[in-house]
Amino acid sequence: MPSPRGGTAAKRDGKDPEWANGLRKLYDSVVDEPLPDSFKDLLEQLDTKD
Repeated sequence: MPSPRGGTAAKRDGKDPEWANGLRKLYDSVVDEPLPDSFKDLLEQLDTKD
Protein backbone atom coordinates (compact mmCIF):
# COMPACT_ATOMS: atom_id res chain seq x y z
CA MET A 1 0.00 0.00 0.00
CA PRO A 2 1.54 3.36 -0.99
CA SER A 3 2.13 5.91 1.74
CA PRO A 4 1.23 9.60 1.37
CA ARG A 5 4.91 10.39 0.76
CA GLY A 6 5.28 8.02 -2.16
CA GLY A 7 6.98 5.09 -0.39
CA THR A 8 5.51 1.81 0.66
CA ALA A 9 3.81 1.29 4.01
CA ALA A 10 5.81 -1.90 4.70
CA LYS A 11 9.03 -3.09 3.11
CA ARG A 12 8.57 -6.34 1.20
CA ASP A 13 11.94 -7.71 2.27
CA GLY A 14 11.49 -6.71 5.94
CA LYS A 15 14.70 -4.62 5.97
CA ASP A 16 14.91 -1.02 7.12
CA PRO A 17 16.46 1.47 4.68
CA GLU A 18 20.06 2.47 5.47
CA TRP A 19 19.04 5.98 6.56
CA ALA A 20 16.75 4.46 9.20
CA ASN A 21 19.68 2.54 10.69
CA GLY A 22 21.74 5.73 10.83
CA LEU A 23 18.89 7.63 12.45
CA ARG A 24 18.45 4.85 15.02
CA LYS A 25 22.19 4.95 15.87
CA LEU A 26 22.07 8.74 16.26
CA TYR A 27 19.02 8.54 18.54
CA ASP A 28 20.63 5.83 20.67
CA SER A 29 23.82 7.87 21.06
CA VAL A 30 21.85 10.91 22.26
CA VAL A 31 19.81 8.83 24.71
CA ASP A 32 23.01 7.32 26.13
CA GLU A 33 24.64 10.72 26.79
CA PRO A 34 24.97 11.62 30.47
CA LEU A 35 22.87 14.46 31.83
CA PRO A 36 25.00 17.63 32.29
CA ASP A 37 25.56 18.69 35.91
CA SER A 38 24.04 22.11 35.24
CA PHE A 39 20.83 20.47 34.07
CA LYS A 40 20.78 18.17 37.10
CA ASP A 41 21.20 21.23 39.34
CA LEU A 42 18.32 22.98 37.60
CA LEU A 43 16.05 19.95 38.04
CA GLU A 44 17.01 19.77 41.72
CA GLN A 45 16.16 23.45 42.19
CA LEU A 46 12.78 22.92 40.56
CA ASP A 47 12.08 19.91 42.78
CA THR A 48 12.86 21.79 46.00
CA LYS A 49 10.93 24.91 45.03
CA ASP A 50 7.55 25.18 46.82
